[in-house]
Amino acid sequence: MQKIALGSDHAGFFLKEKVKAHLRTLGYRVLDFGTDSGEDVDYPDFIRPAAESVARGDSDLGIVFGGSGNGEAMVANKVRGVRCAVCWNSESARLAKEHNNANLISIGARMVNEQEGIAIVDAWLQAGFQGGRHQRRIEKMEH
Repeated sequence: MQKIALGSDHAGFFLKEKVKAHLRTLGYRVLDFGTDSGEDVDYPDFIRPAAESVARGDSDLGIVFGGSGNGEAMVANKVRGVRCAVCWNSESARLAKEHNNANLISIGARMVNEQEGIAIVDAWLQAGFQGGRHQRRIEKMEH
């Protein structure tokens, strides 16, 4: 059973909770690094631990949530071994996995509704890394 790390700030909290419930119905184990309410917080405090969990191998994948998703992706991508893509629709999520082998995605809860957020997660989880020329590019990225 795959483990998925989640992290969010206050703006992403409610979407995180919906995605968490959805992931559990699909049989994933969820490691929730918070936040645990809609109260104002500093997103690095919750995003970095989720990203580090993926980088260490404690989680297989990760999803982070914020208002736009941009700051969360920036924090996650500071962690060595993380490839976090901001995803705004199912197509961007599918390509993030197929071409970039994204091991985390970031979703802006102010940019998508609950249904779109879940569709983004599903598209990313169902996609597979295509390798080939994309692998060569990832290797260049990580050096």
